[in-house]
Amino acid sequence: MSARFDLLEADAFTRTYWDAAAQGQLLIRRCGACGRAHHYPREFCPHCWSEDVSWERASGRATLYTWSVVHRNDLPPFAGRTPYVAAVVDLAEGPRMMTEIVECALPDRLRAGMGLEVAFREGVPVFRVGG
Repeated sequence: MSARFDLLEADAFTRTYWDAAAQGQLLIRRCGACGRAHHYPREFCPHCWSEDVSWERASGRATLYTWSVVHRNDLPPFAGRTPYVAAVVDLAEGPRMMTEIVECALPDRLRAGMGLEVAFREGVPVFRVGG
């Protein structure tokens, strides 16, 4: 079992998401009734409440919505990663997602709306400048 399960518990429903992430693929859910995508994975559409939802591979492209540079976090494994950039991104498919910006030596150069691309660290989707 990989390191991602030390922090996250996959259940029968989310295992598809985490297994795909371990293979370098970001999945979202799309509603067959209203057509809207959503994230985090749920068994129903949060927009119209339909249960006609399915997995879809996301493009991996996003734009930066907001962020904060975290200089102190005593919880494992974050203490050894400070400073890091906690962020909210808008996926190209529409959903908004909480994440981390990685490979960012100069966080003061981050700007709302800048292009990002998905990367994976220990089976968890994170984003980097690009895309």
